[in-house]
Amino acid sequence: MIRRTSQTLTIWFVAWDLALTSAAWLASYWFRFDTGLVATDPDIQPPFSLYLGSLPLIVILAAVAFRLAGMYEIHRLRRFREELLAVVKGVGLMALAVMATSFARQNHYESRIAMAAFVAGALIGVVFTRRMTWKAVRRLRSHGVNQSRALIVGSGRLARRTVRTLRAVSWSGIQPFGYVEDEAHRGPAADLPVVGTIADLRELIALHNIHHVFIALPLNRYGDARRVFGELSQIVVDVQLIADVPQMAGMTFHTTQLHGMTVVGLRESPHHGMNVVVKRFMDMILATVALVLISPFMAFLALLIKITSPGPVFYRQERCGLNGSPFDMLKFRTMRADAEKNGPQMTAQNDPRKTWLGTILRATNLDELPQLFNVLRGDMSLVGPRPERPVFVNQFSKTIPGYMARHAVKAGMTGWAQVNGWRGNSSLRRRVQFDLYYITHWNPLFDLRIMFLTVWRMLFQKQKHAY
Repeated sequence: MIRRTSQTLTIWFVAWDLALTSAAWLASYWFRFDTGLVATDPDIQPPFSLYLGSLPLIVILAAVAFRLAGMYEIHRLRRFREELLAVVKGVGLMALAVMATSFARQNHYESRIAMAAFVAGALIGVVFTRRMTWKAVRRLRSHGVNQSRALIVGSGRLARRTVRTLRAVSWSGIQPFGYVEDEAHRGPAADLPVVGTIADLRELIALHNIHHVFIALPLNRYGDARRVFGELSQIVVDVQLIADVPQMAGMTFHTTQLHGMTVVGLRESPHHGMNVVVKRFMDMILATVALVLISPFMAFLALLIKITSPGPVFYRQERCGLNGSPFDMLKFRTMRADAEKNGPQMTAQNDPRKTWLGTILRATNLDELPQLFNVLRGDMSLVGPRPERPVFVNQFSKTIPGYMARHAVKAGMTGWAQVNGWRGNSSLRRRVQFDLYYITHWNPLFDLRIMFLTVWRMLFQKQKHAY
């Protein structure tokens, strides 16, 4: 049933992809030469029969390109962004193939505007159709249609988390059926029964119509994982290995083949290569625009600070940034000039060291505005984990798992933890969890989302732990 469903979806996608690509090819001629939106010289306008005659070649090139790009690797746990990336690769590869064949045929009638319209039309059509198809499939699955059963090998912390995750992603249609556990002393779990041992796997799969096996064992039970692979080697069933690597929080995994050997790479963040350039470019542009727009307001705040309390306008404090390197972070001064005469200490609610103006600046986050200069200097980013003082970094790194992984990226003026309310003296462990999620899932749109939420909550919501 599950395999037939996958084959049906593949056929459905192939048919729609090729149909929409063909329609985009013919529509590009109409857009370029018949709508009047683009000036056309009648002497060089190709006949429609030329485009129509090229259609079989376009379909063949599209089929090959889409297959090579992985657009038909259908599985239940595939996320839409993976689907989108495959479609972009497939349409891009098809476009290159079409242009290459046109050049080889020395076809002088190909129009660059028509080619651009063709690529855009094919991309939009294929993405839209796939999006609607998956929405329909996932809606049906969430209502109990097209379900499949899964066994979870193990019954410990990782196995129970796997069950919770599968239940959370109901759109996958994968229903946890039970645990498979050899260590009887662990006892039955509360959320699912233990239905057998590793030796019973093949019998359980046949008896209960199981389609998926998730191996969720801790690293110290690697030998049991090998036994599972041995039991399943002669059975057609999907097998997923859940990595038990909590100490590697903040990292993403990628695999590659090196002369027949599988190599698992651990990349601490997506902030590498061109992504670093994109993020830095965003920081420079947005920080510059912000400074130009709010510089009169910042000058007004500086004047207020100077008038209302003795001491400098700005407060410089050593913080740890990228790779733990120290830098001087700028803030508007919100405390008395001698606030740290007894050494560094965390700010507390109703802290007597604060000035009355400083209390307002901290509650509204306006004391952070000078950090725009840190962003321009490259010490910080607009978005990232909030930087901490070296003395506290040394302290937290010994007690908070994964804390140092926050320094895999530049520190930020705001972050995913802050917009979710985890700031100041809130739970440090929760802040680290949100920071590591941000590091692992970073993309430019995520940064823009966090910036928007920061401004929104500064203007319209009371800030918790802002003292």
